[in-house]
Amino acid sequence: MRLAVRVRPGASRTRVGSEHAGALVVAVGARAVDGAATEAALTALAEALGVRRRHVRLVTGATSRDKVVEVDGDDRQLATVVARLLVG
Repeated sequence: MRLAVRVRPGASRTRVGSEHAGALVVAVGARAVDGAATEAALTALAEALGVRRRHVRLVTGATSRDKVVEVDGDDRQLATVVARLLVG
């Protein structure tokens, strides 16, 4: 399953939820330096979706706040979890 993600680096706490222009928002405490925020976002996303980190990979957006990630797993189950997270 491919998923649009909006990363918000420098947050006071890590949080996955809500929507920004159709993308799932992932707020992380890491700063956007040397890919730290991207890695933190992928780890937080994997945890929120209930999959291992190795099942979440970056497709596009390595240096952007807007990213596309691919998540391996049961698409129906993932879609249900993503829908719940988008609501906030």
